[in-house]
Amino acid sequence: MSQPLSSLSTTFAATAEQQMPAFVRARMDEHYVERIEKLLGGEHLHQWQAMPADAVMLAGNDYLNIAAEPALLAAQARVLQGGGAMLMSSVFLQEGSRQHRLERKLADFLGSAACVLAQSGWAANVGLLQSLAGPGIPVYLDMQAHASLWEGVQSAQALAVPFLHNDSAHLRRQLERHGPGIIAVDALYSTNGSVAPLLDMVEMAERSGSMLIVDESHSLGTHGPQGAGLVAALGLQDRVHFRTASLAKAFAGRAGLITCSSQFKGYFLSASRPAIFSSCLLEHELAWFDAALDFIRAADARRAALRQHSLYLRQGLAALGYNVSDGTEQIIALEAGTEPDTLILRKALERHGIYGAVFCAPATPKNRALVRLTLNALLRQDQAQRLLDACAAIRDEVGLARWPSTRRLRKLVLV
Repeated sequence: MSQPLSSLSTTFAATAEQQMPAFVRARMDEHYVERIEKLLGGEHLHQWQAMPADAVMLAGNDYLNIAAEPALLAAQARVLQGGGAMLMSSVFLQEGSRQHRLERKLADFLGSAACVLAQSGWAANVGLLQSLAGPGIPVYLDMQAHASLWEGVQSAQALAVPFLHNDSAHLRRQLERHGPGIIAVDALYSTNGSVAPLLDMVEMAERSGSMLIVDESHSLGTHGPQGAGLVAALGLQDRVHFRTASLAKAFAGRAGLITCSSQFKGYFLSASRPAIFSSCLLEHELAWFDAALDFIRAADARRAALRQHSLYLRQGLAALGYNVSDGTEQIIALEAGTEPDTLILRKALERHGIYGAVFCAPATPKNRALVRLTLNALLRQDQAQRLLDACAAIRDEVGLARWPSTRRLRKLVLV
């Protein structure tokens, strides 16, 4: 009697995977055997415990709490109820399309000649660098720059030249050694909430004849006039060549953007592989971002509340002995260091109902793993106090005194 087709497919898939080449099995064993089983005792760093109803969730990126706004949901629903739309690459969209109108609106908001929407912040950064750089072109990357910027350099077969985080002097030495190229930084860094010295970066780019890319993923919507970002806050719109952003943060959707000139936009849509070989945004996604932009521009009170939460919690955590001095904004890193110590920290916080996101290699350097707490504008005072109480209660349990970040803090105090 023959086996059912579904059973045969399952058997074949299992057999095929078991027969994968040794080089693939070795990489998987490095993850499952060396990391999960041996290093972490069989537990996974990112596997949350069951979340109670009153948990304080600090792992999301909806900084302004717009994801459940009725007016935004209604704008999206109206388009969904109107039926589908034609799907195609953005290259084929005609002038006057909904996506082009939204790009024009975003460009006006950001003080840019033009704007391009991409499928994600990742696609925006990879596509931009792939269309700008080429073999041997030096791209100067802050060592904490987002992985998508590093991926874009690799895609372009360019020369990645790292410089120490927020270290303008080191960047200058690298520029003197390798010559003009492209400088790529985050405006606000996603692991610890530090802010780039953007004026220094602009002046360095201008003096060296380099281009400057600033990723505003974690500052767009939360900083600057009407939420237009840190570049706009400093009045640097005309001196920064390109700004990019993920719209999966304060805009609470899934897309990315690039600011540019009208001429570059035409070139980008013909040269960027992510732009050419991916479909355009869907009509209901465009409706969401259109409504979200209007909401965010008027959300000064929420931006102010987010800033107050950041100051209050950073001061409170510092008073408890946590080294949060690397950053200043709404992203707070509790850096335990090793992955086993970070697992202990994550579980201790969860027992107190606090849920953050674990960042470890390759998102951080090895042995600089951390629990990232991302704050939001509607965080209540009792929730903030609950976080501080939890962090006070677990200091001995998590070995705060022996964390590498704590030792770095002691050295700073001594200096």
